[in-house]
Amino acid sequence: METPRLVLASASPARSRLLEAAGINALIWPSDFDESLVQSSDPIDLVQTLALRKAETVAARFSAEPVGAPLIVIGCDSVLAFGGEAYGKPDSAQAALARWKQMRGQSGDLCTGHACIDLGRGKTLVRCGVTRVYFANVSDRQLEAYVATGEPLKCAGAFALEGQGSLLIDKIEGCYTNVIGLSMPLLREMLNELGYDPLSLSLG
Repeated sequence: METPRLVLASASPARSRLLEAAGINALIWPSDFDESLVQSSDPIDLVQTLALRKAETVAARFSAEPVGAPLIVIGCDSVLAFGGEAYGKPDSAQAALARWKQMRGQSGDLCTGHACIDLGRGKTLVRCGVTRVYFANVSDRQLEAYVATGEPLKCAGAFALEGQGSLLIDKIEGCYTNVIGLSMPLLREMLNELGYDPLSLSLG
């Protein structure tokens, strides 16, 4: 079985750290895709489409050159489905605080779209991971302190489960790494479906 080269079409440090922790030496190539070009009221459709567009944007940059070893481009996108809305990163501290005041004591679904494009075999897979997140019923003071750290402004849903935001989460139901932005179990399943051994991945 050939060992593919993996390209992550994302600038997210959290996603690259997940791959590194799994021993996967991926090439990081941010797509810079304009997310405003995709609109959908369905959070799963939204993240799957965005993940695919990001992966396609990066794949197009490699397709004009000889690939050599198998090359797989991975695109991801996350939103929090809460109260009938899909929330990405808040655009201000005020928006983050207002969102948290709505979410505390409630639950929402963190949806992460995953797209894998196998350039060598001409195959594309698109999937979505969904994890239920239960938010703690914390005080205004605690929310203000958290927003003041700046962390919520960098994350879909206005929280980082791997950061200080973990103090404000009661529990989750589903995949932990999906909340961080890349479901490692789902990635394993997709790579298996493409015919590769996930444990053999390297930059090559």
